[in-house]
Amino acid sequence: MNPSFSSYLVNEPFGDPGLYVEIRWARRALLFDLGENQALSPTRLLRAGDLFVSHTHMDHFIGFDRVLRVALGRGKTLRLFGPPGLIANVAGKLRGYTWNLVDGYPLTLEVREFHPREIRSATFRAGEGFLPQEAPPCVTPDGLSEAPFPVLEDPMFTVRAIALNHRIPSFAYALQEQFHINVNKERLRAAGLPVGSWLKDLKQHLWQGQPDDFRFTATLYLEHRREEREFVLGDVRDRFVTITRGQKLAYVVDVRYDEDNEAKIVALARDADVFYCEAPYLDCDADKARERYHLTARQAGRLANRAGVRQLVVFHFSPRYTGQGDAIVREAQSAFEGG
Repeated sequence: MNPSFSSYLVNEPFGDPGLYVEIRWARRALLFDLGENQALSPTRLLRAGDLFVSHTHMDHFIGFDRVLRVALGRGKTLRLFGPPGLIANVAGKLRGYTWNLVDGYPLTLEVREFHPREIRSATFRAGEGFLPQEAPPCVTPDGLSEAPFPVLEDPMFTVRAIALNHRIPSFAYALQEQFHINVNKERLRAAGLPVGSWLKDLKQHLWQGQPDDFRFTATLYLEHRREEREFVLGDVRDRFVTITRGQKLAYVVDVRYDEDNEAKIVALARDADVFYCEAPYLDCDADKARERYHLTARQAGRLANRAGVRQLVVFHFSPRYTGQGDAIVREAQSAFEGG
């Protein structure tokens, strides 16, 4: 059964943080953090329309300029999500350039920042010189700081965040597929039905929760002809589809190991298939890690163990350990396996 998300770190573990997640069969991707990103081709950057920023320290945000440059002449809308201050940070970046020749450029940036009691949003349009247009805040009376909260809800998946303490809010994220849909291609062929784009529509109807008696028309490309055919959703699902648990990824960077942060991370990453976690320090330098509001490899492993994740990937190694990357991985993996 092929997973829906294909994920990998943008850079090697000593490089700037960043996680690229491709949504298979959709020509769409998500990008977590905007560190230096020359390793991503322009094509891959253009697929990433949703950008999730942990915080705006330079190594997590310097890649914004390249994303902007690649997307500038395109008719795209880029959506950025992140902690308080993100709107001002984006505005500051944009004010650093002169925009007198972009009148007809169609690029739009939509920025949302999440505060403990409200969500603020702003839109920046290239054709208007990227002057910010801020919307009235959306009040969230239940609060957003104590439990993972949704920042993007799609029919297929949800991205949730939690605010962690890095002496500023540093957002950690979890990407959760609603449920996984696997189409049995052998049964399709036996029924004389082709594999094709109509299956994407089928999946969308299922993710949207359409009822069993929902009827939809699909365009089928058979051997030498094109045919329109009506289907009943429940019949197609029962004959050709298997629905299983959805895939989950978690991404945690720049956080101190303490009781409050530990509880939040474990709640966010619980049962993740892959847990991407920072590990800048070896545990022999735990005092330094705490002083700098970062994790050690052993602490990352303990968090992964307590969250019950299936796989741990550590990264964001401090350059002080150049040449010792294997030692960091071993320390993290030992704590993950041993508790």
